[in-house]
Amino acid sequence: MQITSESFQHDQPIPAEFAFGKPGPGAPCIFSENRNPQLAWSDVPNGTRSYVLICVDSDVPTSAQDVNHAGRTVPATLPRAEFVHWLMLDIPPEVRELGAGSCAEGVTVRGDREPYGPEGSIQGLNDFTGWFAGDAEMAGDYFGYDGPCPPWNDELLHHYHFQVFALDLKSLNLQGRFTLLDVRNAMQGHILGQASLTGTYTLYPPLFNAAQ
Repeated sequence: MQITSESFQHDQPIPAEFAFGKPGPGAPCIFSENRNPQLAWSDVPNGTRSYVLICVDSDVPTSAQDVNHAGRTVPATLPRAEFVHWLMLDIPPEVRELGAGSCAEGVTVRGDREPYGPEGSIQGLNDFTGWFAGDAEMAGDYFGYDGPCPPWNDELLHHYHFQVFALDLKSLNLQGRFTLLDVRNAMQGHILGQASLTGTYTLYPPLFNAAQ
């Protein structure tokens, strides 16, 4: 399988319009357009009955001690973990492309409860749900796509992995507030093929300015 995008190239920066946060005038981070990027996949295995689409940031700090604090930086050497930005399941086998902004457009405070996707598909929780859990203004269930928003003082460039999986099942039979772990467990033994496309993003001024 192959997955491509007209919105960004493999291992190259993701434009800010496809991010949750971007640098702003007088502020290190403001809401961005938060559109999903265009994605297309091909060379699909015979017998494919549905697709799963996942987007994960593999470079999230494992400690929030220095995150987004003025006068400090998050060291690049800090151990990293995954942060889920998108879970879409039960995508019909005839669907081979998602247009830019077709599934997400703008930031929905407290989370998008009913994100739009191809008919028949369903979408799970992303990790902004946990990140904003203690924030009185932003707390909520964040379903569907919410784009990059790494710490604005993180010295490490973040990598966003868009992965598509072709399955031999029409449905994974997941509903409600399912997570990445639920999806990975349900897919076991049913993956016919997969492909990955990686983009980068940063809000750290030295890295952001160098990428422009």
